Amino acid sequence: MNAPVTRRNAVLGIAAAATSLAAPSILRAQSADHVVVVGGGFGGAACARALKRADARLQVTLIEPNKTYISCPFSNEVIAGLREIEEQQFGYDKLAAEDIRIVAQAVTTIDTQKRRVTTDDGTAFGYDRLVLSPGIDFHLEALPGYDDAASETMPHAWKAGAQTLLLRRQLEAMADGGTVAIAIPANPSRCPPAPYERASLIAHYLKANKPRSKVLILDAKDNYSQQRLFEKAWKELYGEMIERVALSQGGRVTSVDPSTRTIVTEFGNYTPDVANVIPPQRAGRIAGIAGAADATGWCPIDPVTFESKLVPNVHVVGDACLGGGIPKSASAASAQGKACAGAIVNLLAGRAPETPRLTGVCYNIVAPGYGFSLAGNYQPRGDIFAEVEGGATSPVDAPRELRAREAAEAERWFQAITAETFG
Repeated sequence: MNAPVTRRNAVLGIAAAATSLAAPSILRAQSADHVVVVGGGFGGAACARALKRADARLQVTLIEPNKTYISCPFSNEVIAGLREIEEQQFGYDKLAAEDIRIVAQAVTTIDTQKRRVTTDDGTAFGYDRLVLSPGIDFHLEALPGYDDAASETMPHAWKAGAQTLLLRRQLEAMADGGTVAIAIPANPSRCPPAPYERASLIAHYLKANKPRSKVLILDAKDNYSQQRLFEKAWKELYGEMIERVALSQGGRVTSVDPSTRTIVTEFGNYTPDVANVIPPQRAGRIAGIAGAADATGWCPIDPVTFESKLVPNVHVVGDACLGGGIPKSASAASAQGKACAGAIVNLLAGRAPETPRLTGVCYNIVAPGYGFSLAGNYQPRGDIFAEVEGGATSPVDAPRELRAREAAEAERWFQAITAETFG
């Protein structure tokens, strides 16, 4: 029987068992295997660091166009004015100090036959193994009317940064008595509970500053993770301020009109004062360039090695994976990155990779000092990850003292995972 996951032992949110080119890049030395990691978020950065720590002889290159990573976890607090965006920002200096080559460029092409990655400045990098951690992009064809221009009127704020601050400014500018609508897509999507955390924290902001206002959730799902915990918190903290229209009630958004800020659903139209539209999602652009995404838009992998089912010598970690039961979250991405690093080290050494066991934890903050969590264990089962015995979730009828402790644990988790990933 597996030991249960407690919030204490899951505070890091991570636990994992851990041919040369015909024309090699001039940036690839000949004396050691070279692993290129594309994408410097929680999955990619954790993988790069774990690779170097597992085998110091490896050459590890991390390619990420942004010199500063802006974390999505805790960005909902930025939207609600409880946190500043600077607290979400992390650099790569500590990784570079561990002899990981950091390349601040975007990848333009990936030649999986020649094992070569080319960046937008024309530099080519040969690899023995390639790791993709591209996160998510938006499946805009699935939401007529929504595009990059529309996001300036109806921000998604689903990639932390400028969009986070835009949504915050819109809330600040809204008159008391206004309506904030949050359009939530169907799964799979990044961090499925996060839109409901966002609704909670926006309600907290409105209760304190614009108490005649309301939050309207337009949802493409009938049920969602930790639903009973959220609904109990909403009733306790916000009364009737939050209204949710579920899928079976006509909540799925079918199109938008940014010129009038109109959200169209199956049963009616809404024109809120602030429209937070989170579009349907798929694997990040680089996954498509590499040929690692299938018709679903996501990346099928071997869950033991994280190697792509579609292209050899390419591994995919994080939100872009078709992961089965494991959620698309920072905690899961970091665990996958570490497990992938262990598999690659074994494969390069000619050893059989170990079967990974991943542990992840998800925290949700619904008000300052009020949090709850969900922890789980995941192992390969067939072609996907399945949750196995030993998980833990917050009890629905817990006292407020426990909610306060979990909110504090969430902050400690964030400090721990960012230190572990970025140093």
